[in-house]
Amino acid sequence: MGVSVRYIAENVDDAIEFYRDRLGFEVEMHPAPGFASLTKGDLRLFLNAPGAGGAGAAGGTPEPGGWNRFQIEVKDLDEFVERLQGHGVVTRGDLVEGRGGRQILIEDPSGNPIEIFEPA
Repeated sequence: MGVSVRYIAENVDDAIEFYRDRLGFEVEMHPAPGFASLTKGDLRLFLNAPGAGGAGAAGGTPEPGGWNRFQIEVKDLDEFVERLQGHGVVTRGDLVEGRGGRQILIEDPSGNPIEIFEPA
């Protein structure tokens, strides 16, 4: 059993390109311009455009951003981040080191954060 996360994306096509080409996700389905489902391992990522249904059905208009995030584990954080920055990927803040490892936050094209983590 995997985990599903829903992110709001201003432009679902741009978000698909980012997650597929930069982070190695696979497109599971993209039935409409305002929605897509992607997978990476046990993670299923739902991408919804604001007002495209589903994500907004709970009331209000959802927006991208915030601080909640999912984590992608890598073996070499410096190399991974350098490669992403070479493609113009934005980082949020500085690299953080702790007892458990090192991490940095990157942003998808809509500003949603993704934690890139290298365990100690």
